[in-house]
Amino acid sequence: MKIGFISLGCSKNLVDTEMMIGLFKQHKFEIVNDPSKAEIILINTCGFIRKCKRRSN
Repeated sequence: MKIGFISLGCSKNLVDTEMMIGLFKQHKFEIVNDPSKAEIILINTCGFIRKCKRRSN
């Protein structure tokens, strides 16, 4: 299955997203950079930052 990731927010979100990517790779998922090629897109965002809340809607 092809998975795409979008990380919004602070650098902690980016680190968390990178950790998730590693876990998905371990379980043989294909990671894609182009959202149009993904079967699933995971969005990691911060609920405390207003700008990220708006971007995730």
